[in-house]
Amino acid sequence: MAVNSKKIAVYVLVVFVLYVIITDPAKAADYVQIGFEGISDAAKAVGDFFTWLADGAD
Repeated sequence: MAVNSKKIAVYVLVVFVLYVIITDPAKAADYVQIGFEGISDAAKAVGDFFTWLADGAD
């Protein structure tokens, strides 16, 4: 039953993403940009953390 629920959730998500892209490409591009900015900020934070650790975790 869990596998079927997972497949349904993925299917619904894909349909939603396609709907957003088709109906409003500019908004979809904004969502992608926001997502990549979030990933970039997270990667920078991880880098800052490891730099802090390498410097002796003052």
